[in-house]
Amino acid sequence: MQFMLMINEDESPYAGEGGAALLEATLAGHMKLAEDLVAAGVPFSGERLKPASTATTVRSDNGVVTLHDGPFAETHEELGGFYIIDVASLDEALEWAKRIPVPKGGVEVRPVWQMGAEG
Repeated sequence: MQFMLMINEDESPYAGEGGAALLEATLAGHMKLAEDLVAAGVPFSGERLKPASTATTVRSDNGVVTLHDGPFAETHEELGGFYIIDVASLDEALEWAKRIPVPKGGVEVRPVWQMGAEG
């Protein structure tokens, strides 16, 4: 079963004092996680996203479509990246999610609803 692990984090720690070192350590943690997924035989994909300041949101309200600078919600956390993993259960997906390096934020774990699948 596929799960998407969405990394929601506060980007501000990367801009402060020691931010470059924190970013380097966090990226190293992601590389280690990718190595561990491969070693465990877990099929996965994932990408890092550019900062939320580069986002544009397309909103729709009863057929009226508007464009907005920035992410969808007003929050201190933004979607920073994601993994899609293929594991046997939610419990296994949660164990992998706990290993994602996030200095300040969280990881949302959600099952992927396969196209054409019921329920």
